[in-house]
Amino acid sequence: MAERFSYDVPRQESKILRQDPCGTAVHPARVLKITLNMNNTLAFQHLKKAFLVALWFCFLTFPIMVIKVNPYEETVVWRWQNMLYVALASFFLYLLSRAFLGWKTVQEEKKKLRITPDRVKKNWQHILLNEPKIFVPVLGVLLVIFSAFPLYLSTYQINIMITALMYVVLGLGLNIVVGVAGLLDLGYVAFYAVGAYTYALLNLHFGIGFWTALPIGGLLAACFGILLGFPVLRLRGDYLAIVTLGFGEIIRLVLENWTEFSQGPSGISNVPRPGLFGMEMTLDQSINYLYYLMIALVIFTVFMVNRLQNSRIGRAWFALREDEIACQAMGIDKTKTKLTAFALGAFWAGMVGVIFAAKTTFVNPSSFTFLESAIILCIVVLGGMGSILGVIIAALVLMLLPEYLRAFADYRMLVFGATLVIMMVFRPKGLISTVRRTYRRENA
Repeated sequence: MAERFSYDVPRQESKILRQDPCGTAVHPARVLKITLNMNNTLAFQHLKKAFLVALWFCFLTFPIMVIKVNPYEETVVWRWQNMLYVALASFFLYLLSRAFLGWKTVQEEKKKLRITPDRVKKNWQHILLNEPKIFVPVLGVLLVIFSAFPLYLSTYQINIMITALMYVVLGLGLNIVVGVAGLLDLGYVAFYAVGAYTYALLNLHFGIGFWTALPIGGLLAACFGILLGFPVLRLRGDYLAIVTLGFGEIIRLVLENWTEFSQGPSGISNVPRPGLFGMEMTLDQSINYLYYLMIALVIFTVFMVNRLQNSRIGRAWFALREDEIACQAMGIDKTKTKLTAFALGAFWAGMVGVIFAAKTTFVNPSSFTFLESAIILCIVVLGGMGSILGVIIAALVLMLLPEYLRAFADYRMLVFGATLVIMMVFRPKGLISTVRRTYRRENA
C-alpha cells in the first residue's frame, strides 16, 4: 500500500494503517510526521523544496512587490521588506500544503479499508435537485434572497449580478459539452456571438424585437453547433480542442472583416432593451427587469440540464465521456449523441448572446475573443465536470470575486490567480465533484 501513495508515507506507518481499519481519528502531529517523513533525509528534501518554492515566488512577485514607481516625482521606491514576507509566506504555505495533502492521502487510504459492498451512498447533489421536498423549499429561500437584491443594491451591483448569472447559464451550457459528454470545446464563445449578432442584425434590418429574437438566437446557435459537430465526429482530445478553437476564431474574424454584413469592428449600436407589453422603462427599471429575467432563465436552465442528465441521452453522454469504444459496443449512436451535445450546449449560449446584446445595447467582435471561452471553461473545470451546483458556484465566484478584490488595487488579479491555483491544488476535481452512480443486481 505504501508504494501506491503519492506522498512519502513510512512503511511502518502504512503497516499501522492496515492494522487499524476502524477509522479512528489521526492526531495532527502524527499526520505531520507521516507527511513530512521525519527521518533526516526526507525532512531535508521537503525543506529544500520549500526553500526553492520561496525563491521562485520571490522571483515571480519581484516587479509587483518590490518596485514602486512614482511617475510624478520620477523616483523608484525599493520595498525589499516585502520580499521577506513573500518568502516566509510561500515557505510555510508549501509545508502546510504538504501536510494537508498527506493527511488527505491517509484518510483516503483508510476509507478504502472501510468499504462495505452492500451499502450504496446517495449523492447529495442528486437528492437536492430531484427530491421536491428538499428542492422546493431551498429554491423558495434562494428566490426570496435574490429577488430582494434590487431593493438594496446599486445599479452597478445589479449589472454585475446580471453578468454573473449570464455566465452561470453559459457554464451550464458548456458543461453539457465538456463536463457531461467529455468533448473539449475551446470555441464556445462562437455560439455566444451568433446569438448576440442574431438579435442585433434582425432588429437592425427587420425590426424584430427581443422576445422573438430570443428563441431564434438559441436555435440558430444550435444549428451552428451541429455544423461544428459534423466535421469533428472522429476527433478527440487535443485535436478536437484545436478544431473548436479554430472555429471560434473563424466566427470572430468573419464578423470583424465582413463589414457589409456585420459592420465590422465598428459593431452594431442602439440595440433595444427588452420591453414588457410595450411599456417604456427607465434605465434602472430595464436593468432590474433584465436581472429578474436572468433569474428565470437560470432556473429554467438548471431544470432542463438536470432533466437531460438524468434522461436516456444524458446517460449516453456520460457513457461517451467514460469510454467511447465501449459506448459504441453497447449500441449507442455516437454521431447522434455528439451532435445532440453540441446543439444543446450551443442553444444556451445563443440565448445568453441575445440577452448580452440587449444588456449592452452594442455588439462588436472584440466582445467574443478566446478569453471568453477560457473563462467559461474555467467555470466548468473549477466547479466540477458534470456538476450543476458546482458550475453555479464557480460562475458566481469567478465573476463576483474580482469585484470584491478591487480594494487590493494592483494586487487584485494576483490574489485572484493565487486563489484559483490553491483551489485546483486542494480540489483538483472541482468545488463539487460528481459521484459515480452505483447499481446493484437484485437476486431473483
